This record gives sequence, structure tokens and C-alpha cells, in this order.
Amino acid sequence: MKFDHPAFAPYRALIDALDLARSLPSPGPDCLGALNAQAARLGTCNAGGLPLRFFAPDGRLSARDYETHILHTGQVPTRADTWHDVLNALVWLRFPRFKSALNAAHGEAIADETGSTRGRRRDALTVLDESGVWVISRDPALPALLAERAWRALFWEARSRVETDMRFVVVGHALLEKALAPYPAMTGKCLTLIAASLDPDAADGLSAVALAGVDSPRQLAPLPVQGIPGWDLANANAAYYANQDIFRLARYAAS
Repeated sequence: MKFDHPAFAPYRALIDALDLARSLPSPGPDCLGALNAQAARLGTCNAGGLPLRFFAPDGRLSARDYETHILHTGQVPTRADTWHDVLNALVWLRFPRFKSALNAAHGEAIADETGSTRGRRRDALTVLDESGVWVISRDPALPALLAERAWRALFWEARSRVETDMRFVVVGHALLEKALAPYPAMTGKCLTLIAASLDPDAADGLSAVALAGVDSPRQLAPLPVQGIPGWDLANANAAYYANQDIFRLARYAAS
């Protein structure tokens, strides 16, 4: 397990500051102190302006209680011995506007629900939280190919345009966990951001605004992330994009 996958590029400075590479193969209890020190240094807050802190929960919270607790207290339940939770904290520290907007959107959706069943909007928000990828593009025609699942047309035939006019930022912590030991068919879900700048810091604010238009998982196109140019050395060959063992799964994941 390594942090050298391109998915970790936006997080590299934090990974180094937190000395996470030394924690492989698994994080430990010292992580919480380091995460909270970074949160204090960065002034990270939740949507209500409460200082964000990470704490070890006594037990497992329901999804509803988990989101509500963060919204009302600024405290994020974090099991310090699991990469799943530590990487969630990493995304909070790196992209706080997106994560706080995601949490606030969960809170609004919960308030609108009349029963205990999670609605389609919260389904979509959860998908982004776990497997989300920002697709930042200066050219709106390129994400359109992604929405059509025209993988070869996008990643091979338009490869040079993708490399200059698009950027992909993994913000789903479950997908980041998979990137510790990547495999060809791992798939994210896309939040498309059309912007003049490919800077992830600018996208942090744009993504928070874009969440308002997301109300169903069906809006989130699948993305076989290893197909992104350069994210898998093997995709330098056109035959890569004809591999149905990879791309059939991406189609299935969107259904």
C-alpha cells in the first residue's frame, strides 16, 4: 500500500505533514492528535462555523446520527485505526468547503425526510462522500463524452485535450482507500465542474455550489479511474480501453 497513486497528489503536503506514510500498513491512535493539530492550524470548521475536531466514537452511529452529530457539534467520529476514517479526515482537512457543504446538505435532506428511509438525495450525497471524483474541465464537450461513457473517445482519441483541459480530483474517501492498493476496475462517481481554472482549491468552492443540483445517484456518471491518462501505466496503449473486464463494471455501477 502506497500513497504514490495520482489520486493522492492533491493531498501530498498533508500526507507528509501528518507523516501518514510511516503509518502503513495501518494507522494508529496517534493519528487523532495529529489530525486535530492540523485542523486547528488550518482553522477547519463545519458548515455552522464550529471548529472541526476528530474523536474516537464509543460505538457505531447510524448514518443519520453521524451526519447530525457533525453538523451540530463540529466533531467527526473517526476510528483512528482504519484508513477509511483517517482518509475521510484527510479530505475534510484538504477540501473543507466541499465536506462541510456535503454535511450541511445531508442535514437539510434529513430534515425533509418523514421516515427513517434514506431518500435519493442523501443516496447521491453518500455516493459522492464515499466514491466522488471532481471532473474539472475547461471544455464542456469533454465531460459530455464521460457522461456518454465514450471511454476510448475521451481518454484515447481526445487524450491530449484531456491532459491539458481536464483535472480529476478524488474526494471520496472510500475510493482513496482503494487507491492504496489500486486495481483496474475501481470506479468513482463524477461531480462535473466546468471552470476556467483547473486549480483544486478553486474547485473546492465550486463543488460546494454544485451540490445543490444533485438529487439522485443517476446524475453521477461512473468513472473507471485507472482509465484516466497516466493513472495506470498500462493505459498508454489504446487496447486498454477495449478491455471489457474493466469498462463493463463501470457501466454496471451506474445502473
